[in-house]
Amino acid sequence: MFHFFRKDIEKRCAYCECGSVINDTEVVCSRRGIVNATEHCRRFRYDPLKRVPPRPAVLDENKHSAEEFSL
Repeated sequence: MFHFFRKDIEKRCAYCECGSVINDTEVVCSRRGIVNATEHCRRFRYDPLKRVPPRPAVLDENKHSAEEFSL
């Protein structure tokens, strides 16, 4: 199985090529029907285009001043 970026991506039906996401908690699997998005089966095939990476952290301007970033 080929993984993009990390090798330890957890198996989830939401990331499988056999599944289609219904909402945040449910997936329609072509093999098992409607299942929980966090489950997986032995037919799991990773589809990197279905995985949404986490959003990057946002720098809060109120906590830091411009002086902290100058040399």
